[in-house]
Amino acid sequence: MADGPTNGERPRRSVRADAQRSIDTLLTAAAEVFAASGVDAPVREITARAGVGAGTLYRHFPQRSDLIAAVFRHEVDACADAAPALAAACEPVDALTRWLQRFAGFIATKRGLSAALHSGDPAYDSLPAYFQQRFVPVLGALLDTAARAGRIRSDIDPEDLLRAVGNLTLPAQDDADGHTQRMIALLVDGLRYGAPAGSV
Repeated sequence: MADGPTNGERPRRSVRADAQRSIDTLLTAAAEVFAASGVDAPVREITARAGVGAGTLYRHFPQRSDLIAAVFRHEVDACADAAPALAAACEPVDALTRWLQRFAGFIATKRGLSAALHSGDPAYDSLPAYFQQRFVPVLGALLDTAARAGRIRSDIDPEDLLRAVGNLTLPAQDDADGHTQRMIALLVDGLRYGAPAGSV
């Protein structure tokens, strides 16, 4: 895709519902292909999975970096948007644990994007801030709810916890034995230390 036209940092703009569905389908397909084959996978793999032509892909994402950045934002949004639903459906510590597990899964599946995101390409410069802007508030809300319920201590920094969970996913490429989930459970147990007596 490197030979497509360039338009720099394109501003976000509203799109028709059918165009948005096409974009979402492309992003989902690209995320799956990137996870399986890496970010350098041929465009035809992505378009075949999405059921669209190459022209449609290039119209929305002229450069490969445009697509990679959009996939990252799309996946960040999906993970962040899961938090309110979990908070509504689960008790506070369960919601926190489930979301941290989802976040760990997000980090694990984004390893394939890591080389591209740290390549120095200016197309990715805004992504670390986007990551923080989306994840810190939703995790902060989950922590606040659990702390107000007296289930965990109240002095947890959401950025520290995001970093800790991210680090848990680094050692093993294959988590088939559930190591990361067990470590998250252990980490959440540690958050209970110092909670009001008799509340856990």
